[in-house]
Amino acid sequence: MSNTSDFDSKKRGKRGSFLMAETRGSPDDDGYKRFNAEANNVSYGSASSNPLDEMGSRSSLSRDLDSGDVDHWEMNYHEAAIFLEEGENNEKFDSHPRHPSALPAYLLVHNKWYYGLDLFFSIVLLLLALVEDPAVERFELPPIVHSTLELVCLGVIGIELALKLRWIGWSTILNHKRTMIKCVTLMIMVVEAFVVLVRQSSHFRVTRGLRPIFLVDTRACGAVRRYIRQILQSLPPILDMLVLLLFFVCSYALLGYFLFSSHHNLYFKTLSDSFISMFVLLTTANFPDVMMPSYNQSRWSAVFFISYISTVLYVLMNLMLAVVYETFTGIEKDKFRKLLLHKRQACKLAFRLLVSRQNPNFIRFKQFQGLMKYFSPKTSQRDVILIYRQLNSSNTGLLTQEEFLNIYDAISLRWRHKDPPDPWFSAAWPPLRSLCRSARYIVTWPYFEYIVYTLIIGNGLAMFIRVIESPVDLELGARYFCASWDAWLFYSLFLIEALVRIISFGWAEYISSGWNTFDISVTLLAIFGSILLLFSPSFTAVVILRPLRILRLFKIKKRYRDIFGTLVLLSPLMWSTAVVMMVMYYFFAIVGMELFAEYDAQLENCCVNSTVEPFYKFFSNSTNSSGINYYYLNNFSNLLGSGVTLFELTVVNNWFIIMDAYAIVSDSPYSRIFFMVFYLFTMVVLTIVVASVLEAFRFRIQYKQQTSKRDEELMLHEEVIVDWNSLEHQVNDPKLLESLQMDFMYGGVTSYIGRRARTRDVLQRHMYITEITQWLQEAEHEEGQDINSIIEEAHINARIV
Repeated sequence: MSNTSDFDSKKRGKRGSFLMAETRGSPDDDGYKRFNAEANNVSYGSASSNPLDEMGSRSSLSRDLDSGDVDHWEMNYHEAAIFLEEGENNEKFDSHPRHPSALPAYLLVHNKWYYGLDLFFSIVLLLLALVEDPAVERFELPPIVHSTLELVCLGVIGIELALKLRWIGWSTILNHKRTMIKCVTLMIMVVEAFVVLVRQSSHFRVTRGLRPIFLVDTRACGAVRRYIRQILQSLPPILDMLVLLLFFVCSYALLGYFLFSSHHNLYFKTLSDSFISMFVLLTTANFPDVMMPSYNQSRWSAVFFISYISTVLYVLMNLMLAVVYETFTGIEKDKFRKLLLHKRQACKLAFRLLVSRQNPNFIRFKQFQGLMKYFSPKTSQRDVILIYRQLNSSNTGLLTQEEFLNIYDAISLRWRHKDPPDPWFSAAWPPLRSLCRSARYIVTWPYFEYIVYTLIIGNGLAMFIRVIESPVDLELGARYFCASWDAWLFYSLFLIEALVRIISFGWAEYISSGWNTFDISVTLLAIFGSILLLFSPSFTAVVILRPLRILRLFKIKKRYRDIFGTLVLLSPLMWSTAVVMMVMYYFFAIVGMELFAEYDAQLENCCVNSTVEPFYKFFSNSTNSSGINYYYLNNFSNLLGSGVTLFELTVVNNWFIIMDAYAIVSDSPYSRIFFMVFYLFTMVVLTIVVASVLEAFRFRIQYKQQTSKRDEELMLHEEVIVDWNSLEHQVNDPKLLESLQMDFMYGGVTSYIGRRARTRDVLQRHMYITEITQWLQEAEHEEGQDINSIIEEAHINARIV
C-alpha cells in the first residue's frame, strides 16, 4: 500500500476524532459540536518548497490566503498554541478562531494587557457602590460622575464582547450561557446608567448587585468560576436536605403554636411568629430565650425544644454536611477527569497541525520549537530542548501523539543541572570564601536546628514573663513586650541565624524554602514594628509580630505538618471561596441598601414594647449605656457598613434582633424574607466550604499513607540526559547550537533534573493513576467508535454517489 493511501486512512481517523466530543465528557461538550464542521474543512498539501516541511494539514487561520503571502507553518504553530491555551484554560472550543479575519480580535482579547484592563475596570465597577447613594457622605459622588464612570467601565467590558462576536458570532453566543448572561446584564446596566445620567439621580437599582458577574468572568477568576460550578453541582442534595429540614421546622412550628400560644409566650403568639421563632432556633441564636416563658409554665416544655434542636441541628444539619461532602468528593474527581480529557482533546487538535505529510504520526523538533514560540514564548531554548527530550520517552527523536499528550506536565517542570553546582562563593575572595565555608559547616551541623528551636522557646518564655509583669499603661506594656532589651536580643539572634543561612547557601537557595522566607519576613517585620512603636507609642497593634516566630515550632510535629500541607493545597480554594463570599456579600449588601437604607435613621430608640427594645435604646451619655444597645449601628447605610452587618448575620449570634428591628421599623413582616434567604445562602456556601476542607485534608492524609518519601521524590523529579552529538542532529541550526554551548557540554553528555511543584493537580495524577488509565481506555474506545462510524458513513455516501 502506498504512503498516500496510508496517510489518507490516518487522515480519516484524525477527522473522526473531532466528533467524539459528546462521549468524551469534556467540561464544555457543546463547543466540540460546532467545531466539527470546521475541522473537516482543513486542506492538505505543501506550504514550503522543502519536502521535509510539507504540512499534514493546513491551519484554518490561513484559509483564503495566498501561499505566497503567508507562512502556513507559522499559522499552524499559532493555531496549535491556541488549542493548547484553550485546553489549559478550560475554554470551549467553539470560541476558537476559525478564519484569518478573526485572529486579530481574538489576540487582542486574549492578551495579558487586556486581561489586566478587564480586571481593573471590573473592580472599579464594583467599587462604584462606595460612592453611589447611599454612601458615606464624604465619599459620595454626584450622579453625573459615577454614572459616567460606570458607562466607561461598561464600555471597556462591552468591547470584549463586541470583539468576541468577530470570531464567534451571535449563534454561538446564544448557546454560551455565561456569555449570554454577561450580555444581558451589560445591556440592562448600560440602560440604567443612561437613565441615572439623564435624571441626575439614582433610582431603585438592585441590578447593581449583578456587577460581580463581570469580575467572575475575567481571566483571573477562572478558578472562581470552576468553584461556583461545583457549588451549583452540589445544590441538588443540599436542596433535598433543605426540604426535609424545612418540613421539620414547619411541623415543630405548628406544634409549638398549639402548645405554647396559651402560655403568653410572645415567640408563639401567632403561627407566623411560631415559624420565625423555630427558624431562628435552628441557628440557636434565641436559645434559651424562646423556651423560658413556656418552661416557666411547665418544665415538660423543655422536651419539645430539646427534641427539636437534637433533630434539626445535631442530626439533620450534620447529615447535610455528610451528604454534601460525599457529593463534593465525587464532583472534585469528576472535575479532574473532565479537565484531563479536555486537555487531551486540545493536544490532539494541536498535534494534527504539527505533523508533516511525510511523518503523519510524529512531530519533529522544528515543529515543536515553532509551537513553543507561541504557546510559551518565555521558555528558553534550553528548556524547549529539555521539554522535548523529556516528552520523547521512546528516544526516537520524534514525538508520537501519546508522548505529545504530556506537554502540559512537561512545561510545568523547572530544570537544573543534576550535578551539584559549585557553591555560590567558589569564585569569591579567599577570606570571604573561608567565611562562607565556615557558615555552611555551622548550618549543616546536626545540632544547629536544635539551637534555633531553643532560641525560639527562649523567646516564648521571655514574652510570657513580659505579659505577666505587664504594667497598667497599655503603651508602656506594648513597649516592654516588643522593644525591651530581651526583644532586641532575640531579634538580633534570629537575624544572625538568617544571615548565616544566606551566607552559607546564597540568597536564591535560601528563599526557595518557604519556612526560610517566613522566618526572615517575620523577623524583619518584628524589627520594623518595634522601631515604629518607639516613634509612635499608640501603635500597639505591632505586638502581634513578635510571637509569630513561635509558629516554627509547629513544624516539629507531624500532625501540624499535615495541617500546614493541607493549607497549602487549600490556598487556591480559599482564594476562590473568599471571592465567592465577597460576591455573595456584595449582592446582598446592594439589595439590603436598596430595601432598608431609608429606615436606618429610625433604628435609634425603635422597637418600643418589643423583645428587642433594649438593644436599640440610644443614650447620648455613654456612661448610661448597658453595652448591648449599640445595635442601631448594624444598618445598611453604605456598602462597608452593610458588609459588617451581613458578617454579623453570618455568625448568627443574635441575628434575629437585626431582622426583627427592620421588620418593625419598615412595618412589613415580609422584610424577614431577606434575612432568612441570606442565612440559607450562607449556610449552603459554608457547608460546601467545610466539605471542601474535609475533602482536601482526607485527600492529603490518603496521599501520605499511600506514598513513601522515595516514591514522592521519584514522582516530583524527571531526569533528562542530553548527548551533544544527538543534539546536533536534532537541532541542525549552527547559531542555536553555538548559543547552547553554555548549557550543554560540547562533545559530551549533560544531565538535567526537572522538578514539579507539589500542587493538587500533580498529587491527583498520582492518586488517581488507576482511574486515569480506565478513563483513557474508555475515551479511546469511544473515539474508535466515532472513527468507525465516520468511515462507514463515508462508504455509504460513496455508494450513493
